[in-house]
Amino acid sequence: MRFEDLEVWRRSLALSCSVYKAFKLSKEYGLKDQITRSSLSIPSNIAEGYERVTAKDCVKFLSYAKGSCGELRTQLYIAREVNELSEDYADAWIAETEQLSKMIGGLMKSISRTI
Repeated sequence: MRFEDLEVWRRSLALSCSVYKAFKLSKEYGLKDQITRSSLSIPSNIAEGYERVTAKDCVKFLSYAKGSCGELRTQLYIAREVNELSEDYADAWIAETEQLSKMIGGLMKSISRTI
């Protein structure tokens, strides 16, 4: 299976693109940089894991992607609290990172069974 075939990769890619578009004009450069980088990290690490040779390496990179979900979720809470992001966007993206984290965790368990 290719990483492009994974629903979790497609959804995380869509989230990252949405985040980039929403923060394109933001003047809060530190927060903007952290949020866009962590959102980019999720689909990137899923892809990198799937391109690795061993299942163990794949799980390691999926773990990084899962960690980035938590990082992004934290940054979204902060962005909402400091009024850099609307409640609607923040709440939707926070819910999506929770779902992505669960999906990545399930994928990790599935792959770990083959190790």
